[in-house]
Amino acid sequence: MTRKKISAIFGIFLIVVFGAVYFLFFSAPKWSGNLTDFVVGLGATQTQIDSTLKSEGFIKSVGTFDFILKIRDIKEINPGSYKISKAMNVWQTASVLSGKAALVWVVIPEGLRKEEIADLLGNALDWTAAEKKEWIETDTDPDADHFEGVYFPDTYLIPADETPAATAARLRAKFEEEFAPYANEALKENVKWTTALKIASLIQREAAGEADMPLISGIIWNRLNAGQRLQIDSTVQYARGNTGSGWWAPITPANLQIDSPYNTYRYAGLPPTPIDNPGLAAISAALNPTQTNCMYYLHDSSGNIHCSVTYAQQQANVAKYLK
Repeated sequence: MTRKKISAIFGIFLIVVFGAVYFLFFSAPKWSGNLTDFVVGLGATQTQIDSTLKSEGFIKSVGTFDFILKIRDIKEINPGSYKISKAMNVWQTASVLSGKAALVWVVIPEGLRKEEIADLLGNALDWTAAEKKEWIETDTDPDADHFEGVYFPDTYLIPADETPAATAARLRAKFEEEFAPYANEALKENVKWTTALKIASLIQREAAGEADMPLISGIIWNRLNAGQRLQIDSTVQYARGNTGSGWWAPITPANLQIDSPYNTYRYAGLPPTPIDNPGLAAISAALNPTQTNCMYYLHDSSGNIHCSVTYAQQQANVAKYLK
C-alpha cells in the first residue's frame, strides 16, 4: 500500500471520527424543532441549568456544553427566559443562553413606593431616564385610586422589551387578582377598599414583621375612631421624599413641620393615598385588627413591639426601651 493511499485512508478515518464526535456531542439533538421558552430560575446553579438542558433534550452532553461555555469565557447564565430550540447545536444554544434574556426576572419587595419600584424595573429592563420618569409621573397615575399602593409586590418574569405603560398595567392586574378576596371582605365590613389599602400601607412600613401587623392595625383603627392624629413617622417620610439618604431615612424634628396632607402629625385621618405598595399580610391585618385598648406603640432595639393605652405609659416605654 502506497503512502498516498495510507494518507487518504487516515484522512477518511479522521473525518469519520470527527464526524462521529460532532454527531454524538456537538450537533443539534433533533433535525427540526420550534423555539421554546427555557426559563433559568432565580438562584439556579450551573449544575441545575445543565441538568435541565440535558433532561429536556436541548443538549446531548453536559460536559460538551460546559466546555463550550469555558472556551467562550462565559462565566454564568443569567436568570430569565430564553428562546431555544432542540434543532440548535451546542454552540447556538450556548450563544443564546449567554445573551440577553427574552424575559427577565424582577423581584419587587413589599413596602416600596413607586419611585423605588421604578428603579428596580428600570435597572432590569434597561429603561432610559425618560422612560423611568414616564412610569412614575404618567403610567402609574391613571387616577387617584391607582396612584400608589396597587403596584403589587411579587416576583415577575417580564418581557425585556415591555413598555413602562404595559409594565404598570401588569402590576396593577396582579394587584386586582390578589386583592379581589380582600375587596369582598372590605365590602362586607363596610370599609372602602381604598381605606383598607391606605391602612395596609401604613402597617407595612410600621411593622417589624408580620406578627406585629394585626396589633398595629388595631391601634391605627383605635386612633382613627377616636379622631386622634395618627402621628406615624412613615407618612412624614413619604411626604418628605428622598433627600439623599434614601426614601425611608429617619425623620428629623424639622420634618414634622412639613405642610403636606401626608403628614399625619399635622393632619388628622388617613393620608390621601397609600404610602407604599403593601403585601397580603398587611392587607389582611388592615381588615382583621387585633382588638386592643392600646393607642400607642414602639419597637425596642431587638424589634419587639410594646404598646400602651395612655401617652404617659408610652413615655415610660420610651424611657425603658429606647433610652
